[in-house]
Amino acid sequence: MRRFALAAALSFVGATVFAQDVKTDFDKSANFGAIKTFSVKIGTSWNNQISEKRVTEEIAQTLTEKGWTRVDANPDALVLLHGATEKQKSLNTFYSGTGGYGGYGYRGWGGMGGMGTATTTTSEYTVATLVVDIFDAKSKALLFRGTAEDEISDKAEKNIKKVEKASAKMFKDFPPGSKEKK
Repeated sequence: MRRFALAAALSFVGATVFAQDVKTDFDKSANFGAIKTFSVKIGTSWNNQISEKRVTEEIAQTLTEKGWTRVDANPDALVLLHGATEKQKSLNTFYSGTGGYGGYGYRGWGGMGGMGTATTTTSEYTVATLVVDIFDAKSKALLFRGTAEDEISDKAEKNIKKVEKASAKMFKDFPPGSKEKK
């Protein structure tokens, strides 16, 4: 079941390791140098005012650090935030038995030493996706899209750190073209 949520973002749950995946794309013909002001809004409410405020403020702070100015009226760019969560399952198999090597015996798959036993458990975790779209406020053209995906923790502090990390990665070379290519 999908539902919008942005507390989104991103952490490690239990022993399952999920690497944060951040991607960006932008309109190569857009003149980011002409953009000086922005407004940031929630594209779709995920019904958690606390996390909406945290994510909005994190993205706004990052863009401000990049030289843009946040305004309430007549911005050059409109930043829309979207989030989604999805439950996923992970299978973990543990082997035991005689002969070592995962219970398969010292001579490999067909070797002597017995097959041992295998126990598989299922764990469920929530993956969150944060989408940051930046539009030209006048033409309504999409200029930039950043996405970040990772697991959500049940600990708010971990999610806050993951949102900060996602924002830093997403806007590392922002605005596009600001870093010289090597």
